[in-house]
Amino acid sequence: MSSNRRRVPLVLAAACAVAGALALAPAAHAVAPLAVTATYDCGTWGKGQATLTAADSGTAKTIKITSSAITMPAGTTADPNSITTTLKLTRTSGGVTSEVQFSGKTNPGMSGGNPITLGPLKLTSGTLAAGDSTDSKVLSAPPSGTNWSLQIVASSPTSATVPCVATALQSAPHVW
Repeated sequence: MSSNRRRVPLVLAAACAVAGALALAPAAHAVAPLAVTATYDCGTWGKGQATLTAADSGTAKTIKITSSAITMPAGTTADPNSITTTLKLTRTSGGVTSEVQFSGKTNPGMSGGNPITLGPLKLTSGTLAAGDSTDSKVLSAPPSGTNWSLQIVASSPTSATVPCVATALQSAPHVW
């Protein structure tokens, strides 16, 4: 009997610790809309529509990019997680605009002619608060090493740096 009495406080303490940790954990926030389309010119990798899918877990804000219009050129390949991608977006907060960047090295294996799948890319530069919106950073063509809204750097086994420019605003801004 006395051993059961000792266990009850331990069980209660463990339950309280778990409840406290859950209460302090950051809540996931809804991004609306979750997926939008944007148009990019990526030179030899193609030009056209891409889907940007956003997520906010409460601890990380991410965007995943997929496109069947933008593809790896014929004869090239990319190993899994061998492409560093950086996406520049315009952030609007309280009427003030600035730039934020999402970046990461997450991709499936891809080969020439395959649609691109990049990310999820994490917010790496700038901040986003509830109610802030992000939209394409539209730049004039042609894309270059200093003129880009999206940069794709493949490293294995094909090496290439591919600058892309957004040619129009997104179908709708993401509201965080």
